Order: sequence, then structure tokens, then C-alpha cells
Amino acid sequence: MKRLLLFILVIMGCCGRFASDAKRCPATPAVVPPVEPLLVRSAVDDVRCRQWVDSVLGTLSLKERIGQLFIYTSAPYQDKGNKELLRKVVEDYKVGGLLFSGGLMQNQAMLTNEAQRMADIPLLITFDGEWGLSMRLRGTPVFPKNMVLGCIQNDTLLYEYGREMARQCRELGVQVNFAPVADVNINSKNPVINTRSFGENPVNVANKVIAYARGLEDGGVLSVSKHFPGHGDTDVDSHKSLPVLPFTRERLDSVELYPFRKAVQAGVGGIMVGHLEVPAFEAQRGLPSSLSRNVVYDLLTRELQFRGLVFTDALAMKGVSKHESLCLKALQAGHDLLLVPRRIKEEVDAILAAVKHGELTEQAVEEKCRKVLTYKYALGLNKKPLVRLSGLGTRINTPYTRDLIRRLNLAAVTVLGNATKVLPLDPAIKDVAVLNVGEAAKLRPFIKQLSEYTHPVEFQLGKDLPVAGRKALRDKLSEYKRILVCVTEHRLAAYQSFFAEFAPDVPVVYVCFIPGKQLPQIRQGISAAEAVVLAHSSNDDVQRQVAGILYADAVADGRLSASIGSLFAAGEGVTLSPQTKSHFIPEEHGLDSRLLARIDTIAREGIQEGAYPGCQVVVLKDGKEMYNKAFGTYTYITGNKEAVPVTPASVYDVASLTKTTATLLAVMKLYDKGRLSLTDRVSDYLPYLQDTDKRNITVRELLFHQSGLPSTLLFYQDAIDEDSYEGTLFKARPDKLYPVRIGRQTWANPNFRFRPGLTSKVRTAEYTLQVCDSLWLNKSFKKEYLQKIADAPLRDKRYRYSCVGFILLQQVVEARAGMPMDEFLAQEFYTPMGLKRTGYLPLRFLSKEEIVPSSVDPFLRKTVLQGFVHDESAAFQGGVSGNAGLFSTAEEVAQIYQMLLNGGELNGKRYLSKETCRLFTTTVAKGCRRGLGFDKPDMQNPAKSPCALSAPASVYGHTGFTGTCAWVDPDNGLVYVFLSNRIYPEVWNAKLLKSDIRERIQEAMYRAVLK
Repeated sequence: MKRLLLFILVIMGCCGRFASDAKRCPATPAVVPPVEPLLVRSAVDDVRCRQWVDSVLGTLSLKERIGQLFIYTSAPYQDKGNKELLRKVVEDYKVGGLLFSGGLMQNQAMLTNEAQRMADIPLLITFDGEWGLSMRLRGTPVFPKNMVLGCIQNDTLLYEYGREMARQCRELGVQVNFAPVADVNINSKNPVINTRSFGENPVNVANKVIAYARGLEDGGVLSVSKHFPGHGDTDVDSHKSLPVLPFTRERLDSVELYPFRKAVQAGVGGIMVGHLEVPAFEAQRGLPSSLSRNVVYDLLTRELQFRGLVFTDALAMKGVSKHESLCLKALQAGHDLLLVPRRIKEEVDAILAAVKHGELTEQAVEEKCRKVLTYKYALGLNKKPLVRLSGLGTRINTPYTRDLIRRLNLAAVTVLGNATKVLPLDPAIKDVAVLNVGEAAKLRPFIKQLSEYTHPVEFQLGKDLPVAGRKALRDKLSEYKRILVCVTEHRLAAYQSFFAEFAPDVPVVYVCFIPGKQLPQIRQGISAAEAVVLAHSSNDDVQRQVAGILYADAVADGRLSASIGSLFAAGEGVTLSPQTKSHFIPEEHGLDSRLLARIDTIAREGIQEGAYPGCQVVVLKDGKEMYNKAFGTYTYITGNKEAVPVTPASVYDVASLTKTTATLLAVMKLYDKGRLSLTDRVSDYLPYLQDTDKRNITVRELLFHQSGLPSTLLFYQDAIDEDSYEGTLFKARPDKLYPVRIGRQTWANPNFRFRPGLTSKVRTAEYTLQVCDSLWLNKSFKKEYLQKIADAPLRDKRYRYSCVGFILLQQVVEARAGMPMDEFLAQEFYTPMGLKRTGYLPLRFLSKEEIVPSSVDPFLRKTVLQGFVHDESAAFQGGVSGNAGLFSTAEEVAQIYQMLLNGGELNGKRYLSKETCRLFTTTVAKGCRRGLGFDKPDMQNPAKSPCALSAPASVYGHTGFTGTCAWVDPDNGLVYVFLSNRIYPEVWNAKLLKSDIRERIQEAMYRAVLK
């Protein structure tokens, strides 16, 4: 558990923003104290470990101590000659460990047991398994290559992979895995590292290296990160020659060394030094880093403070093999273990001679041997381990192993491009063309799964099609609205002529079940694609997953680990999930996208003219999103101060849009349940009105705004102590006493106090109505504002827009629902509809930073209103009112109105009956344009209409004081929502109203409707 906790902390510490070019990290690291490798941390202080190491050392001659520093390679064959060679190196030279070169798993296991039986001191059995046992042994589980794993965003999966790799190694009798590769592969021409690397982003590579290494070591197997100081940016294979890294120290620090430094700081136990010429560290030309004391001791051991085991890369490689006395030079350079020397007798003799002549001290040999023995103890080699041969294959190939491989493959799927949001695919398009590039039989799992979402019509692209054949195929494909080009063929040169001419007018998505490095072969086709799904492999599980991804029925969150030529850069990728909304092409649903784009110009014009700092606009057609954009910022940009950009997720105070987006919904629901009738007298549910002139007001009259109630009542005035200020509260002109402007021609006196005992700076059992930060009202104030309504003189019952009427409707709703209206709405609508950013009192479920400031109140609340309702009447009711108080986004408001347009249904769930929706959305009052709670276009006086001139009479919706509106057009199947904070910072800003921005955007929507 302690190791796991430390691993998590290290991963968190390593995560950071990568540099802009995705290829550089901060250089010149600060000096850090040495970190004892986690694998041996407990062994170092273990008395039993020291006793065992001392006892073994005491039995070894100098030659045998030297032997412990050798890892000898052996072929896993059961022939007599091979066994004799194995006996010789184990018994005569007392080698510290073995490395089997490959072959069959059963042979290696048997030879491992024979070797361990021969050995006086248990052997370190090492393995070169960068992508699992399958790298060397046939018939073992095949894991993805590191370049694919580098696309995975969840590093916990890499840790799990390391743990599983450790389990398999232990089953096979292996204690050391020469993995992971920590090279940053930023050279596309690298002939040897390439897909063995986790990619070209040093931070990502470091994180993956640490996660995998920690998994290995927590599983009891030593990890060995390689090839120090970094083999990623070379175009020479060190197996064949000596690569040169001609880079500056600063560059090496920021790229090549970065993952190794992080791995050392994370406490990994092993590092392998590569055969590389690095002039920045070693001045001697032609001297490999593996033989350079400047690199191995000065850089790795002293500067980077590495305390683990240092391994050479294979000393038989041509990048180093021309040098004489390789093993001696490697030990002098600072290595602990020598890997795969060709001539063990000569190498051991050379070391013995060097000790004799003082070129290497016995103490140095003893220290290295002691270190190796300590690691052996930590790895359980104080006792001889034997591999259980029976059932070995079954224990290696487990259901868990297969599931982990599946999960790793699925997590690596990467979606590239998708700038036009063609993905997820439109489920309404029933026929999709599938162009097979490769054997069609390979795509059976994909086609079968795709058939769950659409009707795939398959076409086969043959190699070297003649001109006429290419044209005929293109003509057939052009008949479909969506085309999927599915690539399983790796050799794509023969298809280049087709893709050079393939640029249809309809969206094309490439689904590539091949490694990304193959894509430049069909560059022209890929470049013209709307999106590319890089699946990396044609594994059956991957094929099925990709089909789901195309329709947002599965998750893809991979990010490209390495660039693909000039097509895609490292780090590219977009996330698709079941929460990702489908994007629709307007022309396919009756709208002209070019004309719809006119909305951009109008929305930006409003910002430029100072009508509002920012806004959101959403247009739905037949329930499908045709337009959804956010413009501007939360507040106006002043000086050097940065302003927060508005996004579709930004939450607005919708003001009087609350009436239809909240209160009216509740009334309709109660009507639907038979708990409320339009002819019901309000006083039947609100007894405090029974002995007043309001006793006969009906629900219908409140909805029509024909109750005779005043437009508004200033409840907050009753909370102010009349003796706390001079004169009146307001004045038509400013002066010393009235410095605060609150309206076009209204100035206020801010020097007042609230009535004693009415307010508190904190919430208590008595003070429960929050007005703003640090201002709470006594809950008794509710009786006062309701009494104020009861006492207000009633006027004639002609149309008079009234917020007071909707405040009474809230009281009716709560009386009939038996709960607060905000809870009722959340229970009946917002929560089951999946609206996560809609509700009253938004600071209860959102952070302040997610909410757009509504306005600045210098008079009453003396603060910026962010997350608190602007409307004073609603504020002094604690933020929950029938006339205002709701917060939401344009996206979620649009969903509410789409539900009404659908006749009370959304996403297969019914919220209101069709009959109720029809009644409330079509009924119109006599003598005015108003509907039952909804506002309507003014067809008699278009100049005073709240809607665009093209809006038909059937339209219904509402507007809000903060600069909001929502309109539904049942004739054309349209929903239009506009949200802004036009009253920030000044409530008297009327530029939005004067410039008719909302109406002009609605008119642009109508102009885009295809006739």
C-alpha cells in the first residue's frame, strides 16, 4: 500500500503542461537528494539481508565476485552442447545471471530450473520483454507496442500492465525485465527505437515509464529503464554502428534525459546505458556512453543521484564491440552488471589482471557484488526458485491477461481531426457507405457491430483500379451522405491513385485498423478526411469498440503519442463518449449553414457595441442541434486584466425566462396530475388572500397577466431601516447624498442599514434566506413580503405584465406540490432530464467560476452578483421565486423547450402529456398577445413584437431582463435560445434592446430555413 501511495504521488508530481512544440521540457533541473530505489529500500535496512549478503560474500573468491557481475546470454535449446555451455558459465564462472535469447516458453522454463539447480548462488534470470513475453517467446500473450500504449490517457492501466508483466515473469522464473524503454522517439527515421518508445513527448514518456516500472517492481520484478542517456533521436541502429547525439546539454536535459531523471526520482531500481556517442558529455570521439565514466558515473550516478543497478546494453552489439576489454571498461565507467559479453573467459581474465595492476580495486568489485547480492535478496533469491512446469501455459495465458490486453487496446483508440464534429455520426442517416481498403473478411466484427446503429453498404477498393473503375466507384459512393473508409491493408501504395482523386462533397471518416505510421501512404485522402479514427489494430474487440465510438456509444480518449508525418502532431486527439452530442449538417435538416453563420456576425456585433460582454446562442431543428456557439467573455476586458471566455457550459442568470422555464413547468405538471385547474381561485390555496380584494383571482388570470396585480413590488424596501438614512432612497439626479446610479435616470443613497435583527452575515437556524455573500435574511421575512402582496391595491384586470403574479404562482405550486418549488422542479424535470447546470441557487451545485456575473449592485447588496439572482424581489425571497432566480445554459434551456415542442417528451421519457402541452402552448388571451404564461409574437403590432418579423403566430416563449430569450416555433420545428448578461456591469445598459440583437439573430435563423 505504501508503494502504491508513493507511486500515485510520483505520477501526480510528474504530470505537467508540456511545452508548446510538444518536444521540449524545462532544462537545468534543481539538485535533488538521492532516492533509494523502492525495491531495495526495506532490504537495505534488513539485518537478515545484510547477514545473507555477508555470508555469501565470505564464500566467494575475487574471480567469483567478478562472475556475479556478468549476465550471460544463452539460447533456450535442450541440446547437449547448449546445456554444457550453460553448466560451464554457471559453475566455473559463477555468473550472476542469465538472459535467454528467445524460443519456446517451455524450453526456457526447463533450462531456468536446470541452471538454478547448478548454481551455488541463485541466478538473476533476466528477460528482454519490452512488450511482454511475446517479444522473445512464441505462444505467449501479445501486448500492444509502447507507441500504442503512449496514446493511453489513464496511466493506472500502465501500472496494471506492469503488475501483470511481473506476474508472468515470476511464473517463468524471471526476476529482471529489461523494460521499459525510456527513449523519447522524436526522429521518425529512427530504425531501432521507433514503436518501442512511448512517444515523442518527454512528459508523457516519463509518466508511462514510471507507471509501468512501478507496476513491475511492486510485482516483485526489477525494471530496467533504457537506453540511457537517450536513443530516441537517432537514425542509426546501435546494433550495427555507433549513433551520435550531437545535441547541446540544454537540449539533452529537456528531451533525452527528462524521462530518466523522473524515473530516478521516482525510485526505479534499474537503468541500462546505451551505446551512444554523446559529445556534450564525452569529449573522446567514438567512445560509447556505455564505456564513458563521464556518462555512467558522473552523469547518472553522481549528478542524477541514481542508486540502483546500472546495466550495460548488450556488449556484443557493433556500436561497442570493436573496443577491447569491454567489461573492464564498463566497470570502470560505473556499471554494476555486464550484459551478454561474447568471450567471458577473456573478459574475466582482463578484469582480474586490472585488479592485479591497480586499474580496478578489489573494494570496487566487492561493492558492486554486494549491491548485486542485495538486489538478489530483495528479489527473493536468497532461496533457489524453481519454475512449476505443469500448467505453465495456462497460468501465463489467463482470462485476466486477455482482458487487460483488450482494455489496453481499447484505451489507445484515438480520434483525430473531427473539426467539423462529423463524429458522432448522425443516427438519423440510415445508409452509410463503407469502403473496404483491404480484405473485407477482416472487417466482419466491425460491420456486424455497425449494423446495430445503421445500415452499412459495403464497397471494395481493388488495387490498381483503372481510371474508369475509379470514377465509377467514386460516383457510387457520392450517392451516400456519409462514407467510412475502413483500412486494414498495410501496403497502401497501390491505392494512392484512387485517394489522390477522392474528395467527395459528403463527410468522409477514415477508420484505420493499422498502425498510424502507415497513414502517410494515402496522405491525400487522410488530409481531406473530416475525421480519422486510429484504432492501431484490427483486433475483434477493437473493431466492435470503434463501431460504438462512431455513434458515441463507447469512449475514445486517446491522444497521439507521436506525430504522423505532417498529418497529425503528437498530443492530437479528441474525446468521444456517450455524453458527446451528435453534430448535424444543417443542409440535411432544412437549414442553410452559410446563412446560419450570419448569427456569428450579429452576436459579435453586440459585443463590439457594448450591448453585452458575452452570450450563448443555440438553434435546434426537429430536436437536432444546428447551431451552438458561445461568444465573448464573462466581463468586459479592461486594461491588462484577463477576462474569462464564455463557453457553452457557462451558466447565466436567465431572469424572467424563469417564468416559463421553471414556474410554468411546475404549474403544467400539477395541471397534468389533476392537482390544479386554470379556473381555480388562488385564495383557495393561499388563505392569506381570502379576506382581500384578491380572493377571486384565478390561475388563468395570473398566467395571462390579467389579475390586476401590480407589475412589481419592492420587497427590499421593507427590509431597510427608514431611520438609518437621510431624505429618500432615490433621486432623479446625482448629488453628494445620491452618488450611486441604479437606472437611466435614477440615483440612490447607499448609506442605509437594514432593520435590526432582520439580517445576519452568516446562516443560522433563523437566518435562512440568502441574498448574497455574507447577507442572510430572517426566515420571518417571507411573511412580510407575502403580506405586502396581500395589501397591495388591486387594479383593473386588463393586461399588465406582472412579476407579482408569478410570485403568487410559486406559492400555489408549493402549496399543491407539498414541497419547495425548486425541489419539485428538480425532481420532476431537471434531474431526470439530465440537466446538470440548471436550477435555483446555483452555488449549491456549481463553483462561482462556472457562473457568469449578472451585474454589479453598488446600492443594495454592494457587490458583484455572481451566482446570486439579480432580480431584487427574487433575491429577498432567498433566491427562489416564481418570477426569477433560475440559472442555466443555452444548451439546457433549449432541451426544456424541445421537450415542450415534442409534446412533453424528451429522449424517450415523458414529462408532460401532449394535451397539457397543446393547451398551454396554443391558448392566447383575449385583447393581447399573451398565452398561458408564454409570451407570443405581436402579429397586430410587429414593431412591438418581442420576436423576429418572420416568426409565425404559433411561436411561444419568453424573454428575460438580463438579456435572455427562448422561442419555440412548432410550425418549423425550431427552438431558439439566446442568453447574455447585458446588465453587466450597469443595469441601465439598453443597447441590446435598441439594436434588436435577439430579434435579428432569430430572423437570421428564419432566413436560413430552406424553402
